[in-house]
Amino acid sequence: MNVKVIAFDADDTLWVNEPYFRQSEEAFCTLLEEYLPRHELERELLKIEIGNLNLYGYGIKGFILSMIETAMTVTNNMISTKTIGEIINLGKQMLNQPIELLDGVEEVLKCLKGNYRLVVATKGDLLDQERKLRKSNLTSYFHHVEVMSEKDDANYLKLIKHLDIRPSELLMVGNSLKSDVLPVLNIGGYAIHVPYHITWAHEEIEQSIDSGMFKSVECIKDILAFL
Repeated sequence: MNVKVIAFDADDTLWVNEPYFRQSEEAFCTLLEEYLPRHELERELLKIEIGNLNLYGYGIKGFILSMIETAMTVTNNMISTKTIGEIINLGKQMLNQPIELLDGVEEVLKCLKGNYRLVVATKGDLLDQERKLRKSNLTSYFHHVEVMSEKDDANYLKLIKHLDIRPSELLMVGNSLKSDVLPVLNIGGYAIHVPYHITWAHEEIEQSIDSGMFKSVECIKDILAFL
């Protein structure tokens, strides 16, 4: 590899994220358990979340709006203002969660800084992702931070254009095969998958990946063996 830039996903690659969504979803299902069984509520919420992505994008704020819409739908608009307030508070609790770095993250960044340009390439709410990066105390390791509305081929091409590199000079590291691996391979870059034990259903894929430009490792420290 002739890699010049290593890009890292943020949520569930650098720090814990998805468990907070799962905890809030469980609390949401408890709030509405008199209306629908948990599995039906989860299915309805996911459907509404995905339908709202083009309007709200990714992140906590869109998630909370989707929970409120789901509550209105399953209760036939009979949801109480008290319950809506409790859903909003779930979102505020998520936004105020401390940042918990995943094991080995800072060690890896220390090893790589100076030898490569390091960037954050993530998606979600800009304000929230900036807040999390600031609270992580990792800002000094990164040359650039890119918050995308969607992680697709076009936005990765914009990123490499901004960084003034060829696609083959980019290595993307992340926990999502759908968002962090496939689009980067599509444009001719390298990708390393670092799986996380929880994956949002919308990020799951069924296809296998067979490419010499792709590796999968057990933890983020394992990427050092390829560099």
